[in-house]
Amino acid sequence: MNTNITSLIEESINLELNVSNIYLLFHNLFQEDEDFWWKLVLEEKNHAALIQSGKDHFAPLKKFPLKLLHHNLRELKDTNSTLLSLINNFEETPPSREDAFNIALKIENSACELHFQNFMDEEANSAVENIFKELNRDDKEHALRIRSYMEAHGISVHSNG
Repeated sequence: MNTNITSLIEESINLELNVSNIYLLFHNLFQEDEDFWWKLVLEEKNHAALIQSGKDHFAPLKKFPLKLLHHNLRELKDTNSTLLSLINNFEETPPSREDAFNIALKIENSACELHFQNFMDEEANSAVENIFKELNRDDKEHALRIRSYMEAHGISVHSNG
């Protein structure tokens, strides 16, 4: 397999796991929202497992759906670095509840996370793409769900969210 594709896949897996870890931190910080955050934790871990499974089973056959991945390795690495920095900062100084939700919105609206969502929203062009979509059909639209939850619970949405 091409080393650039391998790097994109690995950074994409790391991205999903890092997002999951931020949501786990929020789950532990905000008991009033713990069920909401827990569901997102599990879904992000599922995204990582889905990509890992694709790497293990389809990449060797050169059938990995590359449209699933964000194409810019530097951007993926930068986003992962930012997420790790946020995790470290939040362990020292936890965000407010409002900031946590707005950070989650910003993450879900980032180019790297939107790429996964856009893939899931497109019509499948192959049996492999269809498999990925079916496995992930209930784990999508995080930004919409976060925004709806915020509105239902009176949490302000910042203009950059």
